Order: sequence, then C-alpha cells, then structure tokens
Amino acid sequence: MPVVDTGFSVLSEDFAAAPSRHFAWLREHAPVHYEPAIDSYFLSRYEDVRRVLTDHEAFSTATLQVRAEPVMRGPVLAQMTGAEHTAKRRIVVRAFTGPALQDQMRVIHATAAELMAPFLPLGRMDLVNDFGKPFALHVTLDVLGLDRRDWQQVAAWHSGVAEFITGMTLTPERRRHCIDCAEQLEAYLLPVIERRRRDPGEDLISKLCTAGSDGIAMSDRDVTALIINVLAAATEPADKTLALLFKHLIDHPEQLAQVRRDPDLLAAAIAETLRYTPPVQLIPRQAEEDTVFAGTTVPAGATVFCMIGAANRDPDAFTAPDTFDIHRPDLGTARSFTAAAQHLSFGTGLHQCVGTAFARAEIETVAAILLPLLDQVRHSPGSRYQEAGLYTRGPLALPLDFTPVR
Repeated sequence: MPVVDTGFSVLSEDFAAAPSRHFAWLREHAPVHYEPAIDSYFLSRYEDVRRVLTDHEAFSTATLQVRAEPVMRGPVLAQMTGAEHTAKRRIVVRAFTGPALQDQMRVIHATAAELMAPFLPLGRMDLVNDFGKPFALHVTLDVLGLDRRDWQQVAAWHSGVAEFITGMTLTPERRRHCIDCAEQLEAYLLPVIERRRRDPGEDLISKLCTAGSDGIAMSDRDVTALIINVLAAATEPADKTLALLFKHLIDHPEQLAQVRRDPDLLAAAIAETLRYTPPVQLIPRQAEEDTVFAGTTVPAGATVFCMIGAANRDPDAFTAPDTFDIHRPDLGTARSFTAAAQHLSFGTGLHQCVGTAFARAEIETVAAILLPLLDQVRHSPGSRYQEAGLYTRGPLALPLDFTPVR
C-alpha cells in the first residue's frame, strides 16, 4: 500500500506548537507518515517504534553518519556494534554508575546549592534559564573533568552541535555555523586530551584517554567524539526533564502534595514525566531492507524517525495515556530506568541511553533539594508557557514564584 498524502506535515508550525495534539490522529490515520521535504518516514505506534529500536539487523544507526558525525567530529556510541561498542560503552557507563555516581551526587548537591542561593531570598526564578541549563552543564563538565568556568563558552558551542543533530531543515548558513561550533569545541578539547594522556585523573576524559587498559586504544578523534557525545546526551535532556517535572507537578497540585509527603514517589513522578513528555521526541534509524508497517512499505535505505512522544501515549501500551498520573500501574518505577522500561524515552535495545541511571540519580537528587526550598511554588503571574523543539522538546522558560527563604 502506498503512503497516503494527507496534507499534514510534522514540519508545520501547527505541529510544532503542540505535537501531542496530533499524536492520536497520526497513530490512527497515518501510522507510517511520509515527509517528502526530508524524504523520511515517521512511525507513531508503540509496537512499530519498539520493533525498530530492537531490530538492529533491519534498522541500523547508519543515518547518524550524516546527522551526528560531522559535529561529533567522529563516530558516536550509537553507530558502533560488537566488541568496540561493548568496550567503549562499558567505559562510559562506569563513569555514570557505582562509586563514580556517589562522588557525583556530592558535586550535584554543591552545584544545586550554589546556583539556587541568589534566588532563594527573591522568591522567584526561571527554572530553565536561571537554574536548569547552567546546572546540567556544570554537572556534565564536572563528570568530564572540564573547567566549569568555561561553561558559557562550552554551552554556546554545544548549542551549535545540538542544532545540527536535531535540526530538520537547516539552511547552509546554519549548517556552517554548527560545524564552526563543533570545530571550535574540538580545538578546545584537544589540548585537554593531550594533558590527560600525560597526567590522567579520575574524570571521564582521563578514563577515555587511558582506555588501553580495557584493551581498546582510542585516537584523539575517538575520544573527542565520545566527549561531545556525552556532553550532548547528558545536558539537553536533563534540564528539560527537571523543568517538565516541576511543570506537571505544579499543574497537578494533589500529586505535588503527595510527592512532598512521600519522597519515595519522586522517582515515579520523574518516570511519568519522561513517559508523558519525553525530552527526546525523535530517534532516527535507517531501514536496511524493505519493511511493512500497518500495510505500508518502508523501502530499504530510507530514514525512519521513531516518534517517542506518540508511542509513549499509545493506548495499546498505556491506560489513559494522555493523563499525567504518577500512580499509574502500567509504568513500574523500578523498571522505568532500566532496559525493561515500558516507556521508550531512553530508547531501548542495544543503543538504549548509557546515562539512564545517572539521569535518574541527577534529577531525583536535585528535585529532592528543590522541593523543600520551593515552598508554595507556583507559575509566576502573567507568564506564558511555551515549549519548542521537534527532535528534542522542552520549555523555553519556566518562571516560578515561591515563598522567599530568609
């Protein structure tokens, strides 16, 4: 069956304004939606998305050669398979789990306290721009072992890298700008890599530079790509998830009150935030063979975008999926941060997000610090809530008022 032209586009302003308004229609009427402007297929049903993410033979990450490698300055984890993937993934995972994670929790506490301090006596802050973005970047720089005094410069380069990876229709000028950012970031990292090769510490860059002990020697290009990979993966989703968590809890005051009374519910609130509004909305793959979904053939060689937001709201996977409910029985908090997660916000299968445990610990730690400080937290009067992003999505700002802390 050919793809039906419905006149609908995921690249339209109407879709960008509120994607979730269109998810049910897509799943029912265009589960295999073709976008001619970018010659790509968009899948919105849960079972189709899960199938693509778990069948690595039929759906490869080859598309990342074009979408990510130019700004990552080398191949990223998701492009690798076999022994190379196992070894490199293990090194990165070790930096985000176990004893390393305990050390990072102390840094997270200190960073959160330092960034919050100026706003507590004021009783108002923008959770995205005053706190979330600098917080996520500071923490990531600490894990990597980069100087946090450079965070604004790194943030500017990083935004160019992120724009390249997530942009659907970049002009040649924007494309050039993004590549420039990546080249400057690479130039900044190379002397750091040289120093760590000579004098390694406990940070992740040192571990990548001394990976020979794991039986895998990495070139400067390999190390650079993995650093930028971690930078992009650890910062973008963290600040968005934190802001979305607070937005949903403020919008559901009874659930906010329950989380305040029982901190054990915080993990469930984070898991439900990830399901309800995943910060990463699209995951690309390349079809390696002709494949039929819902009666429509996706041809070999085609780019396929898995619509995580739409899949996470499929009634075949979740009861009352358009309701934010931290008590939903079909989520399973314990497994929501593992490979057995029912939601697909971390991807699934071989290339599931390496920082899943870290993301949970980071957001849970910082939310547990913020909740008691932000007493009577509410949206600032007169503020207009706005989200942006097709590939990654989150609030542009989240101005909050709360009881000032003397």
